[in-house]
Parts: sequence; structure tokens; C-alpha cells
Amino acid sequence: MTADVDDFSPTHHLAAVLYRPEDDVDALLAEFADTLLRDGERVGGIVQRNLKDDAGRSAGMLVVDLLTGREISICQPLGRGATACKLDPAGLAEASLAVSRAIAGDATLIIVNKFSKQEAAGHGLRSELAEAIIAGGPVLTAVPEKCLDAWREFTGDRSTILPCAPHVVADWWREVSAQRAGARTVLGGAAAPSAPVAPSSHPTI
Repeated sequence: MTADVDDFSPTHHLAAVLYRPEDDVDALLAEFADTLLRDGERVGGIVQRNLKDDAGRSAGMLVVDLLTGREISICQPLGRGATACKLDPAGLAEASLAVSRAIAGDATLIIVNKFSKQEAAGHGLRSELAEAIIAGGPVLTAVPEKCLDAWREFTGDRSTILPCAPHVVADWWREVSAQRAGARTVLGGAAAPSAPVAPSSHPTI
């Protein structure tokens, strides 16, 4: 599996939420995924949740497998009094499998919590993101401003960049869903025998 996306077509179905340090992009993606799941959508991949102690300090990170609801710890505490943690290789391996299962399971939408410094450096979930993109279905992730150039290089600058706002992400998904519904209608009509018709005016998806 290549770590880069070398030859996929430009598509509105690949989107990245661009965020700043003060933006809670993890909550945005988690709430968006929860809404789709309640609506009966088959959403796969992972979203991140950041844990805090009683004093409000960072106490680790976990990701949620959207297909199963399972929580996966991806953080190893550095010790008492530490305010940071290091990524847990075992947790990252589980997160990788969650994304791969979503791809194999033909999820309606695959969410990968983010393309950040680990992915920009060729690590983290970079290969899984590439696999999801090449599979051709809708993919949503988040990119910090400092990694935007690396993301554009990774995708060949062929993704939709979304502001970090819930209504913008919801609007993007409505448009993508409408496009996919239109494509299924066209394909379904083409499969049934009928009299010759003029070429479809629907966009190619």
C-alpha cells in the first residue's frame, strides 16, 4: 500500500476541515458522526476524544471506532505530573484496523480523525487515509493549519477544504449525498432496458 495518493481523480467527496489550535475540531467531527449514525447512516472510521482530569488538565486521548462504538486508547501517559502523552503503537494499530474495516465494509462515509504532524511525516494513519481515498467513497478528515501544505502535497491539492464550522460540514455532506443519489439513479436507469435517450446531464461522480 502506497503512503501517498498518486492517481485519484479530483473529487468533492474528499474533504478536510481546516482548524486552528483554538478550534475543537475533535468535538465537531464526533458530533457530526453521532448525528449521521442516529440518522441511520453507515459511518466508519475513527473520531478522537480528549480526556481531562478533575482539574481540567489533559489526561490522554482515545479514538472511537464508529462501526462498533469501541473506544481505543492511543496515548501513553508520560508519568505523574506530565501534561502530555506519547502515541501508543498498539492503540494506533487498532485505530488503523478500524479504518481498514470501514473501507472493506463499504461504509457510506469514512472519517479519519486528522491528518496532522505524524501523517505529514509519513507515519500515523497516512497509509490508511490513502487507502480510503483510493477506494473512491466519501472521506472526511481534519488538518491543522500548520500541516495544510503537507496535506495538499499528499492529495495533489485535489480535496475540498472546509472551515471549522458544523453547518459547513453538514452542508458538504448534504451535497455529497445528493450527488451520490443522483449517480445511483443514473446507473440504475442505465441498467434497465429502454429506448435510446439523450446523454445524461448529471455530473460524473
